[in-house]
Amino acid sequence: MSSFAAGELMHVLAVDDSSVDRTLIATLLRSSKHRVTTVDSGKRALELLGLESDVNMIITDYWMPEMTGYELLKKVKESSVLRQIPVVIMSSENVPTRINKCLEEGAEDFLLKPVRSSDVRRVCGRMMMR
Repeated sequence: MSSFAAGELMHVLAVDDSSVDRTLIATLLRSSKHRVTTVDSGKRALELLGLESDVNMIITDYWMPEMTGYELLKKVKESSVLRQIPVVIMSSENVPTRINKCLEEGAEDFLLKPVRSSDVRRVCGRMMMR
């Protein structure tokens, strides 16, 4: 991922099966002037990533039906095309072994829900400094 010029926005893919959580994360990201695409499953995220080449970051829920956020993370990191995209995992459960497993697999960060605007600013700021 390249560095961003001042005022340039990231395109963030937000993945969560909960419409309430999807709306919250999208609102937080948009308030920081980022472009957001939301999907309700890991499967749809992979479909979209196959079509969109301009996604700069993925933020995904851990627990989702069909494919967990951890499984999505693994698929992204196993792909030669997608592996450069930073993945941030969110969960309402503070389980250290799960957090460590995600970070070891290549997640940039692990955020506890409810996600706050300060979390979003910190993570996005770090991604834009790369």
